[in-house]
Amino acid sequence: MNYLCRKFLQMLKKGSTLYSILTGTCPKCNEESMYEVKNPYKLTTLYKMHDTCSHCHTQYKIEPSFFYGAMYVSYGLTVAFGVAIFIILHVFLNQDILNSFIGIIVGILLLMPITARLARNIYINMFIRYDKNWKQNA
Repeated sequence: MNYLCRKFLQMLKKGSTLYSILTGTCPKCNEESMYEVKNPYKLTTLYKMHDTCSHCHTQYKIEPSFFYGAMYVSYGLTVAFGVAIFIILHVFLNQDILNSFIGIIVGILLLMPITARLARNIYINMFIRYDKNWKQNA
C-alpha cells in the first residue's frame, strides 16, 4: 500500500494544488512540509505546524484562529468518508445495516488524523496559490 501511495504522489506534478493538499507541503513553493511531524497518527503533534516556510517565508497562520474554517472542510470530508465506507460495506460487501454503521464509526475514528490534516491542507490552499516565481519575488 505504501508503495502505491508513493507511486501516486510521484505521478502528481509538483506545483499543483493537489500535490500540496495530499503531501501537506507549503502551498506557495511546495518545498517544505507545513507540519513539524509528518506522521498524522502522532496525535500529540497532529496540529503542530511551522509558523512560516523556511524557503519562501509564507506565513501559514494568515490571521489568529485562521484554521477554525478548516472545521467546515473537515465536516465535509468526514461525511464523504462515511458515505464511502457505507457504500463499500453495505453495497459491495453485503453487510447488514448495523455492521455498516459500526464500520462507519470505526472508519471515521481511524481516519480522523488524516481528515484533520487534509482539511487544513485544503483550507490553506483555498487562500494561497502556488507561485512558480516565488524565488524571484522573495
